[in-house]
Amino acid sequence: MPLARRARGSRLAGSRVASTSLPRATAHSLRGAGRGALSSSHAQRLTRRRHSSEQIPPRPELQTDFRSGKWLQESAGGDAGDSQQAPRAGMGSKHRICSREEVVIPCASDSDSGSVDLQLSNLEDIKKGPSSLELTVLDSDISDIFGLPKESLTDSFRHLTHQGPLGETTVEKLIESIQEFFNGELKSELEKLTFLRSLSSLSRTLPYDETTESFIHSHIADIVHILNMLVEEEPLHSLFSPVRQEVFVTITDLSYQDVHLLFGSEDRVDLFSLITKSIITLPSVKTLTQLQEVMPSGSYNSECLYRQTFQAFCEMLQSLVVKDPHLENLDTILKHIDPWVQSVKDHERERATISMAQVLKCLSRHLNLKLPLQFQRLGHLVALMALLCGDPLKELAKEAAEGTHYLLHITLRLKYITQDKKNHQSLRRAMKKCQELLDLYSIKQFYSCPFKIAQVFEVFLNSNELCQFVMTILDGLKNLKHPYTQQSAGELLITLVKNAESRFEKVPEIMGVICAQLSLISHPRVRQQVITTVSLFLSRPKYTDIVINHLLCHPVPYDRCLAELWRTLEVELPSTTWILWRLLRKLQKCHNVPTQEKMAYVAVAATDALYEVFVGNRLRAATFRLFPQLLMTLLVQIHHSIGLTMSDVAIPSGLYTEQEMPSKVATITPLCFAIQATKALLFRTLCWQEFHIMEKNKGWTLLAGKDCHLQGVSLLANALLEKNRLLAHKVMYLLVPLLNRGNDKHKLTSAGFFVELLQSPVARRLPSIYSIVRLTDWLQHGNNLFRILALRGLHYLVKHQKMREDIKKLLPNILDLLCETDEKIVLLAIQILLQLVRTIDVTTLTAMMRTLFSLFDDVRPDVQHFSMTLFGAAIKSVKYTDKKRVENQVLDSLIPLLLYSQDENDAVAKTSRRVLTICTQFLKWRLPHEVYYKGPWYSNPSEVGTICKFFVREK
Repeated sequence: MPLARRARGSRLAGSRVASTSLPRATAHSLRGAGRGALSSSHAQRLTRRRHSSEQIPPRPELQTDFRSGKWLQESAGGDAGDSQQAPRAGMGSKHRICSREEVVIPCASDSDSGSVDLQLSNLEDIKKGPSSLELTVLDSDISDIFGLPKESLTDSFRHLTHQGPLGETTVEKLIESIQEFFNGELKSELEKLTFLRSLSSLSRTLPYDETTESFIHSHIADIVHILNMLVEEEPLHSLFSPVRQEVFVTITDLSYQDVHLLFGSEDRVDLFSLITKSIITLPSVKTLTQLQEVMPSGSYNSECLYRQTFQAFCEMLQSLVVKDPHLENLDTILKHIDPWVQSVKDHERERATISMAQVLKCLSRHLNLKLPLQFQRLGHLVALMALLCGDPLKELAKEAAEGTHYLLHITLRLKYITQDKKNHQSLRRAMKKCQELLDLYSIKQFYSCPFKIAQVFEVFLNSNELCQFVMTILDGLKNLKHPYTQQSAGELLITLVKNAESRFEKVPEIMGVICAQLSLISHPRVRQQVITTVSLFLSRPKYTDIVINHLLCHPVPYDRCLAELWRTLEVELPSTTWILWRLLRKLQKCHNVPTQEKMAYVAVAATDALYEVFVGNRLRAATFRLFPQLLMTLLVQIHHSIGLTMSDVAIPSGLYTEQEMPSKVATITPLCFAIQATKALLFRTLCWQEFHIMEKNKGWTLLAGKDCHLQGVSLLANALLEKNRLLAHKVMYLLVPLLNRGNDKHKLTSAGFFVELLQSPVARRLPSIYSIVRLTDWLQHGNNLFRILALRGLHYLVKHQKMREDIKKLLPNILDLLCETDEKIVLLAIQILLQLVRTIDVTTLTAMMRTLFSLFDDVRPDVQHFSMTLFGAAIKSVKYTDKKRVENQVLDSLIPLLLYSQDENDAVAKTSRRVLTICTQFLKWRLPHEVYYKGPWYSNPSEVGTICKFFVREK
């Protein structure tokens, strides 16, 4: 027994047709006469045009235009004539497809410009007054009823056409026929069409029939299954049947009755994906026409059938958004259309674009937003439409521009309803800026200048949507087949990043996508546009460190793409120093921590990045400005890298593959990165002579040596001081406050360079706290290297007359160093004393001479040589009044000096004879000439006797 039926009178009286606010199109009266009080709305007629399709008399072939409202014949002049042919209502399914071309009314007229209303008051009216849009799908065209003899099934359609609501008997027959299809198989095309039209006709009784409502809602899974099966059985590479079209129309009819077959469960989502693919992936119209010529398929015109099928698909999508207050349906549609608007096949991309443009157009006409909104991909959608506006197919680009126009309508209302009440003025400012841009640029020209879309929409996109926009644009760069699209994408990126400034989030993710996509972009100009985008992010202080951190987390040496990125950075002059300084700081921070077991990977990566920057020479002004910091940091990095391999670096897990790691460890070292970066720095700052000196004197080898690193530092410092005093002085002033910072290696390298610069006359201007006091501290250091550097510094400063008095206060410390075991320390102490010996008081002088006398027999030839030299200088500096106090020491030194005059070391022997002469002059003795005999004494005993007699007599 059927369920109790609802009272039709009250339902019909409450029909929603009168309240529709959809725009009206030219009326079609092909089969609408005599329908009584149940006239259908425009939205309903969108889904039933298959019942009013008639043949058009032959006429000259028209050019196909696939823009919405134009892609079927634009003129509707044949409507009146066609209405006279209404008695054809009972024609079979094969006659539903016109042989030439059919007039199809679009969702809205193309002549409707739909100008963007930017008046906030209008938006407020929209927000305050909810739309009264209610749609009724009540079309009394009745489809075939299954159950009649099959041979007369086609002709029976006209006998079952109703002028008003379906009767109870008819509804029951429709349910019975559909039920039989559930239990059987649909083999022939006729059976398939009959099932679909029966279901479509039955759906129109849902508003007033409880039996229908119960039946359909209880069999949704069966309906979805059969529709899925019907679409799967349709060939993917040809179109000879209207089954697809009828599937779309049926889904549309049910959608208008709030029965959604494409949303919800997994099987419904799969159906949506399948029907989308089935229409989008059809061959091009040209191919379909050629197929028809090769494989004739009765009276169907493939081109006309395709147009009707595609329009039915578009109308199906529109039916999903007519009542979509939370935009969740739009979000689902976008997910299914998204892959196709990025297809490399032109006809697939064109179909997807037209579909999306019509959806946006329909939605903008019937927008009734309510919170909460489920659509969270506005930035992605804007970017997709912007990319399509730059498509090489002009008609597709125009269609996308029109869709973007309607998307702006939607965005304005969406942003108004979701705005924070506290940011009301912010929205006003955004709308004002948008209005200014629209005054400059015609929105209809979006397709010719896609980057204007970024300018207009940027003011409305929040940080998350901006990120979506950028990610989508970057993904579009993979479309290698269309360089023009790539260029448009690059312009969009640059425009958006320039205008949005510091409103981005997820910048590391953006950088990750850029680095991944860079190798896939073959067009040089587009690659440079992407690099410019990275440069813009780098230029924003908010993002500089974030971008640098991400770029440094890549394998070294950098691959071709990342090396190109570092080398070709496009940065405005004021930002160059900031960027280079932040990169440099990454390296400097690694030197400020105590020495660890493994070197930080960031140190190696930053060094390699600096090398690439120097090679590219795009930050030349900043390189000159930061030369002192760059040079010293790289020298310190060299010191830290000595003796290390990549296995001594704390490489992040996953950075290298297991296959790459052994080769990297064997072929590259942190030291080679530091050396090559230092060379590049000298070359780019025009320090060519210094570079040549280092090459000529094996300076790079010295720098890389564990025991001779400071010698290499000294060589470079002296070369810079000799050839470029200005840069040398800048380095000295930089080092003054930094000498005590960092770990020991950092301090040693800095101190080694600083000490050599003390030779400059400018050094005397330094306050003593930064020169002598600091050197004094180093004299007490436990590391001999610091003591050596201190003595070298004092040796240079003692030449400045003003500093001698302060250095003389250090004499006790220096004299103590004469007893050190380190030869360098002793020799440097002697060098300082040689310069101060004339100013030393007699007491200190006497103590010094005793110490020097003890060094005459030192096993180190240089110590012997210079101790004798200083001894002789000390004797010369003794004043006449103080001779008696040192006379005994002089006498004690005569015999040792005489003996060492025969030393096998020529320098020691020569110095001994010279100092011996000084001693005898001090004593006012006159040595026999035999003392100066250079030959061995054993070869001439008589001369030895003469010398001995002289010393016995004088004593």
